Amino acid sequence: MVQDKKTQPIGIFDSGIGGLTVAKAIINVLPNERIVYFGDTAHLPYGDKSTAAIQAYAVKICDLLIKQQCKVILIACNSASAAAYELVKEYVGSKAKVLNVIDPTIQYIGQTYPSQTIGLIGTKQTVNSNVYKKKVDDLELDIQLKSHATPLLADMIEEGFFNDSISESVIEAYLSNDSLQGIEALILGCTHYPLIKKQIEQYYEGKVDVLDASQIVAEYVKAFLDENNLASERLLGDHKFYVSDFTRSFEESTRIFFKRQVYLEHYPLWE
Repeated sequence: MVQDKKTQPIGIFDSGIGGLTVAKAIINVLPNERIVYFGDTAHLPYGDKSTAAIQAYAVKICDLLIKQQCKVILIACNSASAAAYELVKEYVGSKAKVLNVIDPTIQYIGQTYPSQTIGLIGTKQTVNSNVYKKKVDDLELDIQLKSHATPLLADMIEEGFFNDSISESVIEAYLSNDSLQGIEALILGCTHYPLIKKQIEQYYEGKVDVLDASQIVAEYVKAFLDENNLASERLLGDHKFYVSDFTRSFEESTRIFFKRQVYLEHYPLWE
């Protein structure tokens, strides 16, 4: 049974292309693991959706990932991690282990930046949920968290506007906000944001550490699989990619990310 479990895939879901940054990092760190990815393109972005709506989407997506016999389900979206992690854990029960993208980042912050001031940018849902602040305060390491909602960024990235003058202006407008001054590091609190990490680093000119959660999460998943004796010893079969609404831009993004043609299966959440 344990051997069977090891060869089962890792399920990853997000509202759109953002979670691909996490999926790519996991494939790099864990080349023997098979991925089943779900991009909820019909409902993106999650950042401006209600908690109840995100929870409803998450439960439907988990039905598919359980059917695909995923041993681990990773919520690769900060908004969904904030809104639906506890519910999903309860819903999935013993069928799969459930991980989110917030806890690994909090753990990393605690280890690396005790007694320092850290910035956070993310969607309205993520920032307003206060989940990062609560978890940072729970560490009791005298870390001050300064948060700022940056709702335009995920949409801008989904539409392909990154690494150009448009994104530069939007990034500068957000990062120059008073609420983010005096920070030593910045958490990119949305899995879309690694795609504009270079521009954010250019803005700070090396004075602020810019934290790419996708890398932190991939290392966390590796450690989790090792600790729980769930790591696969060889890659069996190919990765699968599902979308709730077929879009050419998502297909193009997956191709760019994984440097090969990716077949997208259309799986509407509601018929």
